[in-house]
Amino acid sequence: MHPLLNADLHSHSTLSDGTLEPEVLARRARDQGVELWALTDHDELSGLQRAADAAQAAGVAFLAGVEVSVSFAGETVHIVGLGVDIHDTALAQGLARTRTGRLQRARDMAAGLAQVGIQGAFEGALAYVTNPDLVSRSHFARWLVDTGVCRDHGDVFRRYLTQGKPGYVPHRWAGLGETVQWIRGAGGIAVIAHPGRYKFTPTEEYALFSEFTAHGGEGVEVLTGSHGAADVEKYTAMALEFSLAASRGSDFHSPEESRIDLGGLPDLPATLEPVWQRIWDRVRHPAAGPAQAIRPPAPG
Repeated sequence: MHPLLNADLHSHSTLSDGTLEPEVLARRARDQGVELWALTDHDELSGLQRAADAAQAAGVAFLAGVEVSVSFAGETVHIVGLGVDIHDTALAQGLARTRTGRLQRARDMAAGLAQVGIQGAFEGALAYVTNPDLVSRSHFARWLVDTGVCRDHGDVFRRYLTQGKPGYVPHRWAGLGETVQWIRGAGGIAVIAHPGRYKFTPTEEYALFSEFTAHGGEGVEVLTGSHGAADVEKYTAMALEFSLAASRGSDFHSPEESRIDLGGLPDLPATLEPVWQRIWDRVRHPAAGPAQAIRPPAPG
């Protein structure tokens, strides 16, 4: 598959913390010139059949994906799975265990906010949630902005929802090794999402990449909405060092909130192997089984 394909392999719908339905995302991807699209909701597979059907109707190639929350070295790390079988039992059961505790975490976050005078945050956040199992910091952020407590999402996270702030509550997620194995067992490729966002020391980051590849992880997001030019240069070098395929995904959540629209990223550096070249032989057309991929037209 062409290395300069306009692929967007990281986005979110209302089934996790996005604001658009899967069908709307599929049409937006088409309108933005996306040729290969993945829906990667947090710890959730329930929107993927809808996304696959809508992508097929829109004429956009599709990969079934998921973004899994992982605990590593005291940080929450996200691992994207691409080309997964949406009916895989082990993956579904693992994600269900990962979702356990989100609601209590949300109550604890609201209690922390109440201690600094912000009342009603739990009920307020729930008003923005389509899937109660996946209430997240993003839902709290939308409520805090819309009620005028904060100016924007950056203000929310700086003041309330990061480590050491009143509304921050850590959660124990899945382990790195088991997450990679869930994804591989479901026929997919595991990708480290937006590595430039994690607050690791150089030693901790090197350990993340080393352990990830040792468990069978195969990709890293080089281009994503939160990466600047220095991040792209750094993770291009890391991809080459660890023989990882490079992924490209906007991490799109909302037209109002996201830094980059679907399909709006530049091309991957020419020195890298795009993840879609590695994955394409492993996916099937939906007519042949699970909604994993729709082959795009030949480039050119």
